[in-house]
Amino acid sequence: MPHPALSRILYVEDDADIREIAQLALEMVGGFKMLLCASGDQALAQAPAFAPQLILLDVMMPGMDGPTTLTALRQQPELAHIPIAFMTAKIQPQEIAAYKAMGAADVIAKPFDPMLLPQQVTEIWLSSK
Repeated sequence: MPHPALSRILYVEDDADIREIAQLALEMVGGFKMLLCASGDQALAQAPAFAPQLILLDVMMPGMDGPTTLTALRQQPELAHIPIAFMTAKIQPQEIAAYKAMGAADVIAKPFDPMLLPQQVTEIWLSSK
């Protein structure tokens, strides 16, 4: 069950199929309200109005990659405190350490289990409180 206080999640992912699977998992299984963005630029434009409580961010995207997007999101005062988790296949220990050093709350490995994803994001959100 999602924590009742976590309801709005921004997911930034350039792959439409992965976006759709995550959306289904998080909306249908987790009961979350989602804002889906296909790029870092789109996330920067739409995130402030959506006021997400948690941001899920792909690492490898064309144009503005995940780390660059994280840095840009942190520069917006209304988003600076929002926990951000990377979702990536790049999960070697040194990569995870680098993501956390950038300010990521955690890292979710891809491919992810859609049935476990709502629990994973809830745990990340709770641990960031």
